[in-house]
Amino acid sequence: MGLYSSKETKVKKQLPMKSVDQEITNEKAYGSISDFSNYFQNLDIDKLNISDLNPISNNTLSTWESDFHSKTKNKLTQNVLANNPIEKVINQTSSSLSNKDKYLFNVTVDTIGSPSHLNNQKSSGRCWIFATCNVIRSHIIKQYNLKDDEFQLSQSYLYFYDKLEKANYFLENIDDTYKEELDSRLIQYLFKDPVGDGGQHDMIVNLVEKYGLTPNEIFIDNSQSTSSSKINYIITEKLREFGLKIRDLRSKKAPEHVVKNFKTSAMKTIYNTISLAIGTPPKPSDEFTWEYIDKDGKYKSYKTTPKEFYEKFVKSKYDVSEHFSLIHDPRNEYNKLYTVDRLNNIFGGKPIEYVNIDIDDIKSVAIKMLKDNQPIFFGSDVGKFGDRTTGILDTTAYDYNTVFDYDLGLNKAERLKTGSSLMTHAMVITGVHLDENEKPIRWKIENSWGDAVGKKGYFLMTDEWFNEYVFQIVTSQKYSGKKYYDIWKSKEYNVLPYYDPMGSLA
Repeated sequence: MGLYSSKETKVKKQLPMKSVDQEITNEKAYGSISDFSNYFQNLDIDKLNISDLNPISNNTLSTWESDFHSKTKNKLTQNVLANNPIEKVINQTSSSLSNKDKYLFNVTVDTIGSPSHLNNQKSSGRCWIFATCNVIRSHIIKQYNLKDDEFQLSQSYLYFYDKLEKANYFLENIDDTYKEELDSRLIQYLFKDPVGDGGQHDMIVNLVEKYGLTPNEIFIDNSQSTSSSKINYIITEKLREFGLKIRDLRSKKAPEHVVKNFKTSAMKTIYNTISLAIGTPPKPSDEFTWEYIDKDGKYKSYKTTPKEFYEKFVKSKYDVSEHFSLIHDPRNEYNKLYTVDRLNNIFGGKPIEYVNIDIDDIKSVAIKMLKDNQPIFFGSDVGKFGDRTTGILDTTAYDYNTVFDYDLGLNKAERLKTGSSLMTHAMVITGVHLDENEKPIRWKIENSWGDAVGKKGYFLMTDEWFNEYVFQIVTSQKYSGKKYYDIWKSKEYNVLPYYDPMGSLA
């Protein structure tokens, strides 16, 4: 069919033919798809060479250049952009914005734990682990009368076992797909990033139920866990080598016990590698002593294990298995349960589960939780319309139009469809400011980037930003209501493909 379909070539041939340069240079710069929809309307495609349709010619470049320099604003903008980051230039500073983006909230949780205490993921992608630890520690702090700035859970403990389990999950996936061509989309996907730092709430459920939890002092961060790119590269390269070997064994019809023994040997190598880099954590049944002094100055000491620590000190207040994800994905049908093909961290673990609902319903659930002193794990696209220094996430704070003469027009569904937006970061909602009609205006966020950003580690998210860039919150039946809980419990999955943006790991 060539470049155009037969339907597209049915143009108005009776009109006088114009040169391509004429057509192009006489047109304005298009700011939207609707402006562009009739671009080829008057061109006789049958009489043109494909090269004639290329808008970039010496003539058009000269015309565009002349038009560009005829506008004095463009020269000023060039000078400004030559010496300043774009985000600083388009960031608005009006008093109305300053008044709207106040760090002031009329609904906040009582306690969360200090953002400055062991709450900096640094150069790693462990935000989902930090967000989970920040939610869970708030319950431990309240239950055991602890000081906000003296208790945190061990993120590295969960990180170690997540890395180990992801490696095993990768090998099992490679074994399961050995008949696929090596250059197939699926196999290339599997080999791409088998042990990345990112994760999802249900991966936490898998880890906590198998390995439990420990206080931070039992297994602390080190240089490799806080700057993980190099160790991730080493593990990934070795896993790729192991993956190719498994495919080779299968192609040669090696006995089952040979393949199994190879996978076990490969996993021992990975275990040793992670241990060398991150340290060797306690096993789930290893005993340790948890010691602390509470707010009243009383010393307490408990002998326990990681599994028992979760079962005895956490589960009664925060049962990870009874919490589930509500998502807002406008591409797909609401009030349905979704999962993602081949997305997990533990082989045989519970699947990733999302109940897709309207964004206003998600906000309603979140407000109920905050009013009941419940901090909220949530996933979002934090890289859009955000200022790391001030901690302000506000879509109205950036003025693209004044600088570039157009706005960015993709809606949430279109951004998901085109790969523009997806969950990139997990944080914790700790408060909200409501108007006189109980409608949210802005939300208080605890981040995991330390206390040198935002307002001592806290960020502010406007309600407009919530609409556009929040994709997920984690809740329980108490706040979701029976309808969404029953959808989750139904296990009637709609399976999204492995490459779907909802398979992204925050």
